[in-house]
Amino acid sequence: MSHYPRWYYDEFKQIGVDYTDLEEVQAYDLRMQKLRDIESEFNNTQELLKIKNSDLILEIGTGTGELALKFSAHCRKVVAIDISKKMIDFAKMKAERQKKTNIEFYNAGFLTYENYDEPFDVIVTQLALHHLPDYWKMIALRRIYAMLKEGGKFYLRDVVFPSLTSDYDSYFNKIITDLKNSAGDKLAEETEIHIREEFSTLDWIMEGLLKNTGFCIEVVKFDGFIACYLCKK
Repeated sequence: MSHYPRWYYDEFKQIGVDYTDLEEVQAYDLRMQKLRDIESEFNNTQELLKIKNSDLILEIGTGTGELALKFSAHCRKVVAIDISKKMIDFAKMKAERQKKTNIEFYNAGFLTYENYDEPFDVIVTQLALHHLPDYWKMIALRRIYAMLKEGGKFYLRDVVFPSLTSDYDSYFNKIITDLKNSAGDKLAEETEIHIREEFSTLDWIMEGLLKNTGFCIEVVKFDGFIACYLCKK
């Protein structure tokens, strides 16, 4: 791994919920099994990305590896990275249990992963870019752009706040109340931590960052405060 100057952002610094704790990782995995429809999630991304058997895929922020495991059945190879070593170790165990041999796992993130192989056909990241402040989002997007083949696809799904509202107090209070009613206190509490401590940005800033990096935004979809961007190099 490269050495960086002292002013470089430490992306391994824990922001929000502590996923360096194995018990928290296990609890997260169980919670995601209940909350996420992985099959539907994969089908939606596959519909947009049209993944082929020959594709080389990078997933940034793989967590416990659920989506990477799905991708691995439809492509040549998946490289899955995460800044939490505990998450990566947990994902590796899953892959070994499922006898998946075409996934490589690395403890790294947007700013520190170094690709020494061929460029990627597809890069995917979900609910991870918000861990970085806006300037470092730009650096991360430039690195993603450089790692893609010409014509390669970038799929970004993350929390992005709308710029159409002027009353953010009511907006966030409603989000937290709705989550508490639909998914329970734990997820509502984590959302409060997210809003208070993490770095989700506004829609016009995110789209500006993508365009200024050089990406062509082909598809934009919003589901509440979750945005999906399909981009092409």
